[in-house]
Formats: sequence, C-alpha cells, structure tokens
Amino acid sequence: MATNMSLKLACVVVLCLVVGAPLAQGAITCSQVSSYLAPCIPYLRGSGGAVPSNCCSGIKNLNGAAQTSQDRKAACGCIKNAAGSISGINYALASQMPSKCGVSIPYQISPNIDCNSVN
Repeated sequence: MATNMSLKLACVVVLCLVVGAPLAQGAITCSQVSSYLAPCIPYLRGSGGAVPSNCCSGIKNLNGAAQTSQDRKAACGCIKNAAGSISGINYALASQMPSKCGVSIPYQISPNIDCNSVN
C-alpha cells in the first residue's frame, strides 16, 4: 500500500513539473531569439559602422515579441548564453546596437548581465 501511494505521489510530482515547466519559462524561446539576432553576428564581429537593416529588423521584432518581464528575462538569458558561445563579439558594439536601431531595451548587452534583475 505504501508503494502504491509513493507511485501516485511520484506521478503527481512529475505531472506538476510537466505542467509547470512552460509557465516557469518565458514564451520566447532561445531558437526564436537566435533567429531574430542571427543577422547581427557579422556586425558584432566587425569594427562598427552602420547596423545592417536586417539586424535592426530582428532587434525590433524581438523587442516587440518580448512584452512581459518573463519574456525579457528569457530573451536576456538566451542572448547571454549565445554571446558566451560566439567568439569575437565586440561588446561595445553590442551595447550600442539597440539604440542605433532605435530600440530601447531594459538591460545592457554584456556577458556579465544578471538576467534575473531584468524587468
């Protein structure tokens, strides 16, 4: 009888994790963030100049898609993880890129950002 109760409890815990997992994550996925920002990578590895229009479009689309605090935190985490895995990124260019595209974001693009502090 104790084994049967333990099995039921384990099923309830697993069910809660499966149902709660999508709620704990932002609606924005890292694959979406990567898709929006992929056109920016060559610019971020370069020496500056004008931000390519397809990069600005991606930034604007990402900004429009990240409407909630949870979405912005998720996007921040995705950007931070991706930036850490791409070599040669000029973070001075990265921090200027949104404003050059006419977009205001609530955090500085940096490998050291605390995404939990993003609102």
